[in-house]
Amino acid sequence: MQLWTTGVASARGAARTAQEIEAAGWDGMLVVDSQNLSGDPYVSLALAATVTTRIGLGTGVTNSVTRHAAATATAITSVNRISNGRAVLGIGRGDSALAHLGRAPARLAQFERYLRHLQSYLAGDSVSFDEIDIPPEVAPPLSGLHLHDAPPASRIGWIADGLKTGAPQGGGKVPVEVAASGPKVIAMSALHAERVMFTLGADVERLAWGIALAKKTRKDAGLDPDAIAFGAYVNLGCHGDMDAARGLVRGGLTTFARFSVMHGKASGPVSAKDREQLETLVTNYDMKAHTRGDSRQAGTLTDDFVDRFAIVGTPDRCIERLRALKALGLDKVAISGGMRGASAEDAAVSKRLVAEQVLPGMRK
Repeated sequence: MQLWTTGVASARGAARTAQEIEAAGWDGMLVVDSQNLSGDPYVSLALAATVTTRIGLGTGVTNSVTRHAAATATAITSVNRISNGRAVLGIGRGDSALAHLGRAPARLAQFERYLRHLQSYLAGDSVSFDEIDIPPEVAPPLSGLHLHDAPPASRIGWIADGLKTGAPQGGGKVPVEVAASGPKVIAMSALHAERVMFTLGADVERLAWGIALAKKTRKDAGLDPDAIAFGAYVNLGCHGDMDAARGLVRGGLTTFARFSVMHGKASGPVSAKDREQLETLVTNYDMKAHTRGDSRQAGTLTDDFVDRFAIVGTPDRCIERLRALKALGLDKVAISGGMRGASAEDAAVSKRLVAEQVLPGMRK
């Protein structure tokens, strides 16, 4: 099972952070795409690619609204070329990136259409002009220019040419992995992505439900249920002191837990107690304190909830929980640790323990 780490997109710090991640033994590095809160992810990933040779590089996650699918495909394929084929494209319906534009996550129909277009561009195929959802009041149809000749459809030629000729370095298609928590997005991801990345917490029962739903969706559509990969975004705090470990993940856990109840109804199998906890979380969520461990929403999480939905505790306990996820069928876990508002000292301890004990322990 691959273990990736997630962080902010920082043009100044990307190269140094990537070198540290590679030296520590991580399998990959994901950066967020939230334009009002951090730097550009593709700039950060490109810089990281120039100073590393092994780790995977990707977005964790971008969205289907703030960039046209052609622009996203071009950006991540550029990173793939620079990194000699190490890029992945993580995408979701959007959260903080849209909240800071005064918008909620993308509608399901728009998201599904975007995924289809994105996969077409990444595979070197064309997208019909009729399907391009740029409002005519923003930019009128090209036909109004009465050109002698014009492209018949939208296609990224240099991506198509690279795939056709089998460019020796970074010429393969970039895989798409969708962050999913609700049943409709999980089902959609099963049909349009190479990997479903669950945002259901570290609870084995909930993850098993997501895997079963994705496989059933593929089988019902006449697709091989085993021809897709599964992963998860998980909050992890490694520390000998349980209170300290919990403090490291509370801020990030509020973000992921909220995805399961974002529209008022909890997704997946949840007890009455957990449903009440999730509903309390969402009604107390302050987007201005997004991911912060000292936020109003972080204070609503009980210790019991944190212990089950995140991975917290000693290195041995963290390894045990991660192995349970591997046994479930996950081949990738993207780990978020200390967030803003958490103790810097405790975060340093967790970072050291993960590098010295958890990562080597998972290789055995």
